Amino acid sequence: MIHVFSPCCRDFAYVARDKNTRVLKCHVFRCDTPAAAIATSLHEICSKIMAERKSAKAAAGSSSQTGSDVPLQEFPMPKTELVQKFHVLYLGMTSVSRPIGMDIINGAIDSLLSSTGKEDWTPVILSVADATVAVIKEKEEEEVLVECRVRFLSFMGVGRDVHTFAFIMDSGNQHFQCHVFWCEPNAGSVSEAVQAACVLRYQKCLVARPPSQRAVTTSVKRGVQSLIDTLKPKKQSSELPQQ
Repeated sequence: MIHVFSPCCRDFAYVARDKNTRVLKCHVFRCDTPAAAIATSLHEICSKIMAERKSAKAAAGSSSQTGSDVPLQEFPMPKTELVQKFHVLYLGMTSVSRPIGMDIINGAIDSLLSSTGKEDWTPVILSVADATVAVIKEKEEEEVLVECRVRFLSFMGVGRDVHTFAFIMDSGNQHFQCHVFWCEPNAGSVSEAVQAACVLRYQKCLVARPPSQRAVTTSVKRGVQSLIDTLKPKKQSSELPQQ
């Protein structure tokens, strides 16, 4: 399955699981056209593929049933728990100059790692829900240190050390805050949970848009279709026709 995420107007990304290694990979693009249009087109193409698969399964299961197109609203959303909680260490927050970029994430992580020791880090519960990401003191669950609406989360990533995770929050007026965490045994689960919340939020926004705003140009659709084609498994050499 492909998950679509477009955090900025000209930046576009999708996450897909590698068919050989089963590892999730994020592919990022800087676009000449508005990224929202590309994301919408990819969303519609994925909906069409899911509809075709559903029709094929229905036809195979019962000759009396006929497949029908699946409306855009029925495109399967990433499945997340209502709230996922992770016990992590909170290194702190630092202001950053830009809302996106792994160089910004790594710079913030390196800065806090070098300026603090493990004895300074705060044990917290990182609570990840569909709409909010909250940092709560472990021993005082009433005290919320940080609460970020997913809609204001502009970027996230795992640092060079796989134990480190950070996200950037847009606090308004061109001010951006990077919050950094240390995770055990690694930051993979935390990263996937926050990513899923971001994808779910973005896809809900796409579905909520009126049909008139979902229209994209033919050239954009053709470009996204080419992208889909590159994801289809290629024939093995043994399957190629003989010369």
